[in-house]
Amino acid sequence: MAVQEITGGVVLRRALRRQRGRVLGGTALLCTHQAAEALVPVAIGVIIDRAVATGDVPALLLSLAGLAVLFTVLAYAYRSGARLTYAAVEREAHAVRVEIATSALDPRGHRSGMRDGDLLAVTASDAELSALVVRVAGMCAAAVTAIVVAAVALLVVDVPLGLGVLLGVPLVVVLLQRMAPLLTRRSASQQEALAATTALAVDLVTGLRVLRGIGAQHHAARQYAVASGHALDVTLRAATTKGLHLGLTTMVNGLFLAAVAGVAGWLALQGRLTIGELVAVVGLAQFVAEPVQTLGYCVQLFAMARASAGRVARILGAAPLTRPGTAGQPAPSPARLTLDKVGYAGLDGVCVQVNAGEVLGVLAYDPSEAEALVALLSGRVPREDYQGTVYVDGVPAEELDIDAVRGAVLVEQHDVALFEGTLRANLAAGASVDETVLHAAVRAAAAQDVLAAHPHGIDRVLTERGANLSGGQRQRIGLARALVADPPVLVLHNPTTAVDAVTEVQLAEGLAGARTAAGRGTVLITNSPALLRVTHRVAVIDGGRVIAEGPHDQLLASDARYREEVLR
Repeated sequence: MAVQEITGGVVLRRALRRQRGRVLGGTALLCTHQAAEALVPVAIGVIIDRAVATGDVPALLLSLAGLAVLFTVLAYAYRSGARLTYAAVEREAHAVRVEIATSALDPRGHRSGMRDGDLLAVTASDAELSALVVRVAGMCAAAVTAIVVAAVALLVVDVPLGLGVLLGVPLVVVLLQRMAPLLTRRSASQQEALAATTALAVDLVTGLRVLRGIGAQHHAARQYAVASGHALDVTLRAATTKGLHLGLTTMVNGLFLAAVAGVAGWLALQGRLTIGELVAVVGLAQFVAEPVQTLGYCVQLFAMARASAGRVARILGAAPLTRPGTAGQPAPSPARLTLDKVGYAGLDGVCVQVNAGEVLGVLAYDPSEAEALVALLSGRVPREDYQGTVYVDGVPAEELDIDAVRGAVLVEQHDVALFEGTLRANLAAGASVDETVLHAAVRAAAAQDVLAAHPHGIDRVLTERGANLSGGQRQRIGLARALVADPPVLVLHNPTTAVDAVTEVQLAEGLAGARTAAGRGTVLITNSPALLRVTHRVAVIDGGRVIAEGPHDQLLASDARYREEVLR
């Protein structure tokens, strides 16, 4: 069975389908409110003709009681209908946000091409705006109901007048609808510009320390100012279009009201309408302006909802970046991880093997080749994008399901991601971990000072992204977290770039001792002499190929290029 392609239209229709109970209930109540409100001028006209003009006091009192009932019905119908409609909008927005988060956190990755800031903007803004289609449905149905009831009442009073309303209102709506495509385009451009600005802001805030370190904060601020200025220009264009649409709607409504009231006045002068009927007609004509304007507003809301739904669909409909197999966790083998003639990006026929209990160092003279290796081992590269085979415990990685691959190989990059919460929660990462294991991992990562520096120790609270820690502290806590996970193969990429030399030596020895004692395989992709010194052997990559392999001390003694790269 073919999977339905997710488009903006699909997102909108699905919203209506998922919230159909609340949409139908809210729409019925809103339609009741509008029908009752349309009957108010009719009731007043009847009261004037049947009670006021005749001086019938009992009829007047009975009519006023009926009018009170009518107002009670329309008030409670609106209150309950609006509550159901807004609840449907918020519930749908919540459901869409959960879907976006699920898609963004999918371990297979996604091909949406959106940055973190874009995902944030879509989650925070577009999810809510796309759900407005639920509100649009109720408002449109209520407005149409009001127009139909008013037109029927006018037909009862005077057929030509009623027909004029029935024919005139659709014409007005069609004319206003002509601007809908322009509104959609302008809304889409506005949301894309705002999302791009948000994405840039997220990137700049994330790298603020680095920018300050290299003195580039002023350049970054200018770059953000340019992006923000563009977003402002696009927003102003969208606002101008919306303002023009609203102005045209108001003008057309006013002209339509004046025409209906003028014809009714002329009919009253001719004696074809009573005073009560004239009051009813003028009241209905004035009332009709509101639902017509509501329809015009619905055009704007729908344009925004459709533009946002397109951005939501871009995420939800994105194909997975990788397509793992279905095989479960393979039996452990002596060779835990093997790269057989692997080619990707700058890599060309790389062959390396990591055995159980072994610490393998990898030194890539070109940093881009190290990045390519990290991307490959982290499972972020589609199978069709690389050559050769990556084996996990003797089984090709593409044949294993995502849990089996992630359970066997853990890649911890130097840019550590910590979360708001306690140190304990960050180290355990959602698992139930014994206190002894946590402290052993902290010692192996040479991070005891992070705990000792705070009175709450392991229960100290971290701010977002661990911003209340230094760069070196974040790296060591990230490494401790990886050690707590205790994967069969741990891949570390430059894990000590923000650590001082003394701490780096302690960390290297603690890491190698803990992993070797546990019989685990470890890959250190680095040019740090302290880390390479604790490895069992080092594979040297140059020009995409492994050009040398052996113990660190042996390579230092025999390879001048290796010595220069490591000891500089």
